[in-house]
Amino acid sequence: MKKIDGKLFADMIVQGSDSLSNNADFVDSLNVFPVPDGDTGTNMNLSMSSGAGEVKTQNSAHIGEVGKVFSKGLLMGARGNSGVILSQLFRGFSKSIENENEIDAIQFAKAFQAGVNTAYKAVMKPVEGTILTVAREAGEAAVKSAETTDDIITVMEAVIESGQVALDNTPNQLPVLKEVGVVDSGGQGLMFVYEGFLATLKGEKIAPNRGKVDTDEFINDDHDFGGIIDTEDIVYGYCTEIMVRFDKDKKPFDEEQFRQDMSEFGDSLLVISDDEIVKVHVHSETPGEVLTYGSQYGELIKIKIENMREQHREVLRKSADKKIKQEKQEEIDTAVITISMGDGITKLFKSLGATHVISGGQTMNPSTEDIVKVVKESGCKKAIILPNNKNIIMAAEQVEQLVDIPVAVVTSKTVSQGLSAMLNFNLEQSIEENKAQMEDAMQFVKSGSVTYAVRDTNIDGITIKKGEFMGINEGKIKVSDSDHVAVSQKLIDDMLDEDSEILTIIKGEDATDEEVSQLETYVEEHYEDVEIEVHQGDQPIYSFLFSVE
Repeated sequence: MKKIDGKLFADMIVQGSDSLSNNADFVDSLNVFPVPDGDTGTNMNLSMSSGAGEVKTQNSAHIGEVGKVFSKGLLMGARGNSGVILSQLFRGFSKSIENENEIDAIQFAKAFQAGVNTAYKAVMKPVEGTILTVAREAGEAAVKSAETTDDIITVMEAVIESGQVALDNTPNQLPVLKEVGVVDSGGQGLMFVYEGFLATLKGEKIAPNRGKVDTDEFINDDHDFGGIIDTEDIVYGYCTEIMVRFDKDKKPFDEEQFRQDMSEFGDSLLVISDDEIVKVHVHSETPGEVLTYGSQYGELIKIKIENMREQHREVLRKSADKKIKQEKQEEIDTAVITISMGDGITKLFKSLGATHVISGGQTMNPSTEDIVKVVKESGCKKAIILPNNKNIIMAAEQVEQLVDIPVAVVTSKTVSQGLSAMLNFNLEQSIEENKAQMEDAMQFVKSGSVTYAVRDTNIDGITIKKGEFMGINEGKIKVSDSDHVAVSQKLIDDMLDEDSEILTIIKGEDATDEEVSQLETYVEEHYEDVEIEVHQGDQPIYSFLFSVE
């Protein structure tokens, strides 16, 4: 293969995304810390899916145009550090080919190299033994291969061969990987993308994993009425959803015939099936006929019928109310946007002056686009963003290039740091002055947390068993035990010293009032000079968050 055009590159992107998606759970399992969060695999998958989704909306044969669309979609969907680095790799890749209709092996190889250069510049302190190392060594192999061949498949094979060697070597570069017995998760995610690229070049197909039909949720709750102004213009008024469990004694199921017959009842038809059930979504004026037809094949196990005309009336009412609210809303000069997990923590941030709170955190990192949307909808003249999680900082830092107002990111890595920063926010100061003052305040806060282990492991010399509680101080696991209160007490011991004045306890949704009381008593008996503050945080995953000042 001598050339790649836009259509082939689009196929490579889609299959790269499918390859990563099929293996996202495996990439998640490589996370060093055994904490119950969706991390590298989830973030890279959501980021790559965003880019691939944008590519699917266009049909250009111009590879530069496809790359531009892909790069923008990746950047907007970037989640977590791994997702942002992935977006930067393909930002540089796409930038290098933006003026080309098609590319040859040398241009293909140089694009990998350009991506590596862009990604390294985006990371303030690049660490070897990570996705950056895998990308760099793979890119160097591409350039070396292109010096001796004009076959793009051969170049891509060199990328994967060297990338795999680099990935296998990551435990020798990062001791923590060797200790836990895993390779770098981000590098592994990138290799799955590259494997999708190679499969496409070879004419092979990667089938997206097709799990069982979802029996817990129906297909659609909200309807896009496509600009319909008059409710009576809705032709098919009932959103009808059914699920049928097949009965071998009833009519044999043929999906093609079933879909054709169902199409007679209305529009917006969606049919999903596996060996046991079929799930149907259709807009119809005669929902009873849909039910009757479906029952020919077996038992109706779920039924949902909604009056879309009434829904449309409600949409119109809400739209009118929103317009009135927007007209009354005062213009915000400085938006203070913070990321929060848990209703109680959200209330804390708002009480300290945060104007907007985005739901997210350890279990779901918001994308760059999520943050951009809040900034734009706020109508503010400038914005301050507090990520409150080290894995959200890079996504937040991409916002400034996507909006037309000044943006400052306060690099808070924990909720405790974010709350301390908010205490030092001054509306009368510039965002530059606020950033400096807020970040300075974070230096005097220690952050701790208690959660549970999702697998057996050994890290930092501590043996951890699945299901045990772990005490984490400043990002390092300090204690692990089956006794929740004992772990919390030992973590407090590790965090407090003779200079400590205030211990703040933020109670998660899994902690009890009795456990809080036990911790208060423990601190009062052992650290009589330390003041205790307790707040209801309602955060998931982390039963306690501790802050020491």
